[in-house]
Amino acid sequence: MGAEFDASRIDETIHGRLRLGIMALLSAASSATFAEIKQKTGASDGNLSVHLRKLEDAGYVSVEKSFVDRKPQTRAALTEAGRKAWLAYLDELRMLLGEAPEN
Repeated sequence: MGAEFDASRIDETIHGRLRLGIMALLSAASSATFAEIKQKTGASDGNLSVHLRKLEDAGYVSVEKSFVDRKPQTRAALTEAGRKAWLAYLDELRMLLGEAPEN
């Protein structure tokens, strides 16, 4: 094992299972509704709200609330900082696996 192996560099804000799923989903889409994220991740309303808030507080996700056909809709998207953090997270995983980062 090389000297560069350091699991402590993994971003714990992203690393939680549900937050990892949210970040992966949003990295592949320009944005997604709360209902779409919930359906794709299998999360409960309360659990998803808590984890979206944690990502929002970290500056990784922006959340917009609006009304569509008189119904409230919450939409989330990665911020520029979130996209950079996601790519850095993936690079750290590659480093742990002994692979060269893509960036």
